[in-house]
Amino acid sequence: MYREATVGVVIPAYNESGFVGDVIRGLPDYVDRIYVIDDRSTDDTWDEIREAARKDASADSTDDAVSAPQIVADGGASALTTRASVRDSIGRVVPIRHRENLGAGGAIKTGYLAALADGVDATVTVDADGQMDLTEMSRLLDPIVEDEADYAKGNRLLSRTYRASMPRFRFLGNATLTGLTKIASGYWKTMDPQNGYTAISRNALETIDLENLYEYYGYCNDLLVKLNVHGMRVADVAMPAVYGEEESSIRYSSYVPKVSTMLLRNFLWRLRRKYLVLDFHPLALFYLFGAGMAGAGLLATGAGLIASVSSLVPALAQGSTILFLLVAGLAFLLFAMVFDMGESEHLETQIR
Repeated sequence: MYREATVGVVIPAYNESGFVGDVIRGLPDYVDRIYVIDDRSTDDTWDEIREAARKDASADSTDDAVSAPQIVADGGASALTTRASVRDSIGRVVPIRHRENLGAGGAIKTGYLAALADGVDATVTVDADGQMDLTEMSRLLDPIVEDEADYAKGNRLLSRTYRASMPRFRFLGNATLTGLTKIASGYWKTMDPQNGYTAISRNALETIDLENLYEYYGYCNDLLVKLNVHGMRVADVAMPAVYGEEESSIRYSSYVPKVSTMLLRNFLWRLRRKYLVLDFHPLALFYLFGAGMAGAGLLATGAGLIASVSSLVPALAQGSTILFLLVAGLAFLLFAMVFDMGESEHLETQIR
């Protein structure tokens, strides 16, 4: 336990042989349950998880648990129906193996479901590649146990030192997704949304639509949107990153289009759900009018270029209309963003 709160750690692992064992062995003693999800790896990840679990159990003289039946899951609710109790573990480690590869989001969802079923007070997510400083975990847990936040996430961009430690191509991609996620989620102060070092309260897990969590690398962005709709408080915690010999399994040619499309879909869902269904706020109309007018202006621009070839006077008149549509559309969008920032400002905090 950490400050009277039970703590669970979810570790999604896909082909992390050589790394995941060190992560399991390096977790703090106050962690009560460690849910390690092998997302159908093709290397020795599963064997390494079980071996590390046995070593962790033998090192814990206060735990009488021994090796128990393995848990095989499909990542949904049925992942828990075959799991009798927390005694189905090796010490404090709960090895879970997917029947098929479900992606990072699918592995996280399985771990969240297991932690929720066990009634864990605070659940931390840690990558299996060793890029996270496990001694910093308490900084993520503090806002949760002190009831200052429902969700805390690491942020490598708050400090110049942290930013310098990040490879340039990752920084540029991260900055782009940060901007898109701000708009989609409504958390305008939150940065580094791709950071997988997080902590979430039991109340937040019970409140969000966990079953529909995005099952791809954009799960963390998707989760922020769901949290915002339900008025959950988010803490951005300055956190370093450690880059070693591990290789990312992300393929950016498919990653960027998929996550961008998901963020656009989630943005529209958030506006409808939060500002039209659950309550009414005019910012939804500002967004709608702004997008409509700006879009009409862009379409008219194309038509105006064609018209200018045949007639100068009509082209000038049309140019004024186009300019008005573009300026008015931009103004509506800016007003909507200002309103959106104000609505969520009290839900955000930064911890350096």
